[in-house]
Amino acid sequence: MLVPMHGVGGAQDLPIPASFAIAGAGAALVISFGVLAVAWRQPRFAGATAGTPLPAALAKVIQGRGLGLVARLLGLAFFAYLAWITIWGPDLVVNPVFGIVYVLLWVGLVPASLLLGPVWKTMSPLRTIYAAIEKAAGPHGRNGLYELPDRVGYWPAAFGLFAFVWLELVHDRATYIGSVQLFLALYLVYVLLGAVFFGEKWFARADPFEVYSTLIAQLSPIGRRSDGRLAWQSPLHHLDAFNPSPSRVAVIAVLLGSTAYDSFSRSSHWVRLSQAVPMDYTLLGTLTLLAFCAFVGVTFSAGAMLTPTPKGIRRAQLPALFAHSVVPIIVGYVIAHYLTLLAEYGQQVLIYMSDPMVNGSNLFGTAEWEVNYFLSREPATVALIKVLAVLGGHVLGVVAAHDRAVRLLPREHRISGQLGLLVVMVTYTVGGLFLLFSG
Repeated sequence: MLVPMHGVGGAQDLPIPASFAIAGAGAALVISFGVLAVAWRQPRFAGATAGTPLPAALAKVIQGRGLGLVARLLGLAFFAYLAWITIWGPDLVVNPVFGIVYVLLWVGLVPASLLLGPVWKTMSPLRTIYAAIEKAAGPHGRNGLYELPDRVGYWPAAFGLFAFVWLELVHDRATYIGSVQLFLALYLVYVLLGAVFFGEKWFARADPFEVYSTLIAQLSPIGRRSDGRLAWQSPLHHLDAFNPSPSRVAVIAVLLGSTAYDSFSRSSHWVRLSQAVPMDYTLLGTLTLLAFCAFVGVTFSAGAMLTPTPKGIRRAQLPALFAHSVVPIIVGYVIAHYLTLLAEYGQQVLIYMSDPMVNGSNLFGTAEWEVNYFLSREPATVALIKVLAVLGGHVLGVVAAHDRAVRLLPREHRISGQLGLLVVMVTYTVGGLFLLFSG
């Protein structure tokens, strides 16, 4: 059955069985305190100094101008196609713009960035457009008109991410072409105009899709070492190179909080809440989304700040120093929540893309395809994948936090000092399993 979800129509998964949720929650507790009790007592992850350099020929291809040019051209082609169907496409749910933006771009960025690194930065059409502007402006264009203050951090991206998830998950006209046109126009102006004022640094701090992709890419198998060489790295070594910033906690809060809200908003708990509270539906959704994001930000910051303060580090710096440990939890929950949507509705989007004007065309040869609902036919397998994804993200997060703790904390606090953050991470994991059970 097709039901409204995630801004488009897609096959909605059955809730995971109670036995799976209980087993997953129990495993999260056992694994968490097992890591605390028996894991190493000296830091093992070397961040940007770790990894085996790529073969010179492969590194040359990856860093070469040819591959970069191909990526930029693909980005421009994507931008041109998206602009065409957004401006001139029909105001119908079969317009592929909705599936491209809400599914292929937003959800697809996660596996793409996990496998290939920061793909949006590499192929960003806005970076390409800005490069042309910079070239026309002369040698001073790249630096912008002003220096972007460090205190701004990633707050512009956090606001952009919240605006996107609000449109997708709360706005009652998310699948009307006018709403998407307005968002994409504002996104274009926001990112490009900011780059004109603040230079290329603005993309890395303000483009919500680039910041999202770059964050997830911290778990990709290829990273750049501190000596500038590309290297094969384990995800945990790569994650350890995460650049700490207080504002990145806000980015993480929006990403994890919005995904949890998406699960909650499709549960019976949300139905009862919306019926019990005499409030405009959109306003209630906005406040609830804000509450979920705030809950993640506040609880994570509190858990990190309960850690004994290492010498030379202020307590307020601790959330930023441990923020990298939430990235695997985000990835695990995104996989669990959106796997079927991407795998099955993604096929439908590819079908729509061949006939964007609904006039019988077959631009890419996919119009005659049929969707293979291979995951929907195996609900038990999907439920198991969901639990394993959430647990896998939790394990990586706990291990990353543990390694950072034994590096920062005094010897006498290396075990007890992790308890506050560990409880918070278990709460996220158990809460995620509960939402998958009740969704």
